[in-house]
Amino acid sequence: MARVTPYFSRQAMSKSSATFAKSVYELMSSMRFAISLLTVLAIASIIGTVLQQNEPYQNYIIQFGQYWFTVFEWLGLYDVYRTTWFVTILAFLVASTSTCIYRNLPSMLREIRSYREQASENSLRHFQHHAEFTAPAPALEALTQYLTEQGYRYKQRALDNGAGTLLAAKVGSVNRLGYIFTHAAIVIICLGALLDSNIPLKIEQAFGLKRIETRDIPESQVPAASRLAPDSLSFRGNVTIPEGSSADVVFLNIADGYMVQDLPFTIALKKFHIEHYSTGQPKSFASDIAILDKATGKPLLQHTITVNHPLIYDGIAIFQASFGDGGTRLKMNGWNLFNPGSKPFEVNGAVNSNTKISANNQQYTLEFTDFRPFNIENTGATPAPRQQNQDARSLMGGNAVADKTNLHNVGPSFQYKVRDAQGQAREYNNYMLPLLIDKRWYMLSGVRNTPGEPLHYIRFPLDPQRRLGGFMRLRGIMLDPARHAEIARRFAASALQGGKMPVDVRTKLADSTTKVLDLFGKGGYQALSDFIEKHIPAAERDRAAQTYLKILELSTFEAYIMAQQQAGAPAPKADEETGWFIRDSLNSISDIFFYGAPVYLQLAEYDQVNASGLQLTRSPGENIVFGGSALLVMGIFAMFFIRERRLWLLVKPGHVLFAMSSNRKTLDFEKEFERHKQRISEIVKD
Repeated sequence: MARVTPYFSRQAMSKSSATFAKSVYELMSSMRFAISLLTVLAIASIIGTVLQQNEPYQNYIIQFGQYWFTVFEWLGLYDVYRTTWFVTILAFLVASTSTCIYRNLPSMLREIRSYREQASENSLRHFQHHAEFTAPAPALEALTQYLTEQGYRYKQRALDNGAGTLLAAKVGSVNRLGYIFTHAAIVIICLGALLDSNIPLKIEQAFGLKRIETRDIPESQVPAASRLAPDSLSFRGNVTIPEGSSADVVFLNIADGYMVQDLPFTIALKKFHIEHYSTGQPKSFASDIAILDKATGKPLLQHTITVNHPLIYDGIAIFQASFGDGGTRLKMNGWNLFNPGSKPFEVNGAVNSNTKISANNQQYTLEFTDFRPFNIENTGATPAPRQQNQDARSLMGGNAVADKTNLHNVGPSFQYKVRDAQGQAREYNNYMLPLLIDKRWYMLSGVRNTPGEPLHYIRFPLDPQRRLGGFMRLRGIMLDPARHAEIARRFAASALQGGKMPVDVRTKLADSTTKVLDLFGKGGYQALSDFIEKHIPAAERDRAAQTYLKILELSTFEAYIMAQQQAGAPAPKADEETGWFIRDSLNSISDIFFYGAPVYLQLAEYDQVNASGLQLTRSPGENIVFGGSALLVMGIFAMFFIRERRLWLLVKPGHVLFAMSSNRKTLDFEKEFERHKQRISEIVKD
């Protein structure tokens, strides 16, 4: 008995294996399984369409926050089409659909070739659509001719007893090819997608042969483990080329880093063209490029690339994707905001490069990031009421509603960062030309601490000659403690002019003015507010604040007179225009304590250099997907627009039995049945 047991065990295991294999086969070939896979792929594709793919991770963190960023990263939603689970589902869908085709193709082909000429008289009478006719002398030849005229193909079979003939006809049976075409199309499309998913690179990454580079280093220093050979199976990368420059690599954004894809040729940008609408918005742009031999530098091809009209060379499609700055050279005037001096110093720089400056005995790095020749802004809004200690304001001064009728091109602007010795940086956006806001002219400078924040703007008022020098001279005197006593003396003399006031009162007013100027010169309105809250009783603070502000404004007018005399300029008039200039200057001087940089950069000249953003793709599966899509359209057309109709005529002496069926019972089929019924009735009676 002990010897027999293993035999039965092997039999049971063999049977179990066969049952399991059959279950797997049934699952893989089932329509429900394939539809489930298609549903998951459809949802993933929607996510990949809505959520922009392959962006730097920092952009996603800003958009979703750290928690959801981590969740979406774990799901692979930032590069959904190349995730392992997406590729795995594609592979299973290919296997499932291929199994369906294998399982059903033979029966489909048999059904297409079959005329069902073995139908019996009894089964034909059970058809929903049938009719019988009395025919003294049925004209078999006339009936076959009618079927041919109607586009039917038929087979003729003599009955077993020799007492009649069965005509089995059909039309539209190729609609079953729709099933074959659509399933084959799904397989072809998925194979094309798998080909473009760059599975070899995933395998290399899994075994540590390739790794993502996360350091911000020059392209020439990227190690071999983060570089891809020119013959890579597929890739999609971007590169920005300034005018007059060239590139032989593209950068692939992957996860939280990148890889460098070497190209089999060099791309040189000869000229970048851009057209603008009257509003200043880009209308169209194109790039004149040359393809160069990578080894010799010899030109191989010259071509102009425009949006939606790529160049395909050596199996690589080159798209015009974007444009940017290619290193515009900037010449600026640097105004030291906290130095009593009123003369600017020259600063030179270029976009995408750094410049060192020294201010107030400290070293700073200027990192120039962008230049825009056009800026469309709303310059007609009314500012919100100003509050003391307001460190920054929006471009239009508050929460004003934009009015499209006031949109204007306000000229060039440039963006840069000021980084201190500790590595802390703020970002700035400065306009080159003055802006007219509420009938007064200003130079505007935007500032923000992080890229995700909106820009807040500080306004530097221009003097009556529409220059910045008047404000800067006034600022220099107001921030110079050595000049405060003289300003206070002049103010006291001016305030008490014509009056007989004791010397001690005049001295007390001058001392109070000096105190106000000293406080303001150390911290602007914030310093005055802190002093009032600390030393003035709550009941008297409003009156004290009004008194201090009046003293500050009137003494600033005396400072303005001193600044103009020092520069040899005409003395300011005591009018409303000067009053607004004084108030705007005080607000701006107070704001510079929150500006975050010791220097304001005023753009004087620029030499623009454009750069073209190109996207290069190698997609061997693209044509396969296009072919599969065409086959899918054909299959859907065959399934939904070609109706299979089958027709039987059982012809006996003195009697004709007509039956008809279709794969879809529609109103058209009913009409067709009645038409055939009427015509056959006429034929058999003739």
